[in-house]
Amino acid sequence: MTEGISASEQARADELDAHVRAGRALPLVFDAPRRGKPPRHWADLAPDERRPAVTAAGLPGFRASQFDEHYYRQASTDPLTWTDLPAGLRADVAATFFPPLLREVQVQTADEGTTVKTLWRLHDGNLVESVLMEYGVPDKPTSGTGRRRATLCISSQAGCGMACPFCATGQGGLQRNLSAAEIVEQVVAAGARVRLSNVVFMGMGEPMANYSAIMAAVRRMVDDIGLSARGITVSTVGLVPRIEKLATEGLPVTLAVSLHAPDDELRDSLVPINTRFKVGQVVEAAYRYFETTGRRVSIEYALIRDVNDQSWRADALADVLTGSGRGAGWVHVNPIPLNPTPGSKWTASRRRDELAFVRHLNARGIAATIRDTRGQEIDGACGQLAAQQR
Repeated sequence: MTEGISASEQARADELDAHVRAGRALPLVFDAPRRGKPPRHWADLAPDERRPAVTAAGLPGFRASQFDEHYYRQASTDPLTWTDLPAGLRADVAATFFPPLLREVQVQTADEGTTVKTLWRLHDGNLVESVLMEYGVPDKPTSGTGRRRATLCISSQAGCGMACPFCATGQGGLQRNLSAAEIVEQVVAAGARVRLSNVVFMGMGEPMANYSAIMAAVRRMVDDIGLSARGITVSTVGLVPRIEKLATEGLPVTLAVSLHAPDDELRDSLVPINTRFKVGQVVEAAYRYFETTGRRVSIEYALIRDVNDQSWRADALADVLTGSGRGAGWVHVNPIPLNPTPGSKWTASRRRDELAFVRHLNARGIAATIRDTRGQEIDGACGQLAAQQR
């Protein structure tokens, strides 16, 4: 048993591990269980709600700007350390506006410390993960080349209801949605470590199934923390109505669609949401997002050996993406070497097949780049660490 984990949590982890190894799929779950609601936090408040909340607590209104400065701009989460706040107020401010939402359970590092995976325990005991990846760090060759930058991969749900059979999170089921503040807290925690360039909603959960919270979190990142909307990526397995809604938000975030197959027959088995929204519907919605926002769409495609990685499937994918006169300029494909769950029947493609897949896409004029895989030695696949620790 892992230290600090109860017998029941370990039993659940073993159950999930066996489930994934068998390749079994859970049913789709769209509505998250209404349980475990976290306490209200400063990051849950929209800008126009903050001053009234402060005055309702008996504090002068200017404290709202003070709290914003500490929390969002300085990534300081503990009011007990805020010396410009009277000592007698700090404990009350902490309890009222900054209750603890995430507790660090485990940290794993790789790539000379430039990849950091953190397992967080929520207030109700559920577990989520975030991964911080730094690039171009001097004297750290495994961080790659180019300008120095940092990308944070965050979770939007505890678990996931989309039930993709090759995904550790999907096979763990959905526990609940995260609040806007629980999402923002992951970003603030990383911001205390390094200046962030990008945030990607590619951790645990289906972001579009927790739409209100993720959009509130995005607005905090842009309006309060100061991240560029263009540096934020929102991923989805293909919830078409939410893709359409995202296009109307006036925020030029990048849309990433986890397609994983070019045809309905295969995608029905790999991505169960395809039984609701077919490949053609998803691709058309993504293209309309491009037309509305001018933002090129990313197509995420996990390469699974002898399942979806054949060259002829790359040709079929090109046909789907460029069909109906769409052309190739609106999209970028990210073939992703599968980071398999240990013991699962799903495994990564051969390197030669990955390269052939990209060549076939490039031959059709489609930009494609094999995703850089980080943290493979630290339970890097989304949900692996949480499943082991439950």
